[in-house]
Amino acid sequence: MRREPVDSSTLASVGYDETQFLLELEFRSGELYQYFGPPNNIHRELMTAESKGRFFNQNIRDHFPYVRLRA
Repeated sequence: MRREPVDSSTLASVGYDETQFLLELEFRSGELYQYFGPPNNIHRELMTAESKGRFFNQNIRDHFPYVRLRA
């Protein structure tokens, strides 16, 4: 999945597949996760959030199933 760099102290890049509702997040730590089921608006709101880390913690973490692809 193609990810785009983001301006965030928490996230390095974000990718989204709108046909599969699959959100891929690369963290500054190097960890890479895929989250299953976030609707399009979650991706849009994440990309425009003033604080992407805060948005992640409030709206994505513990809200969608995920897998860690890279530690």
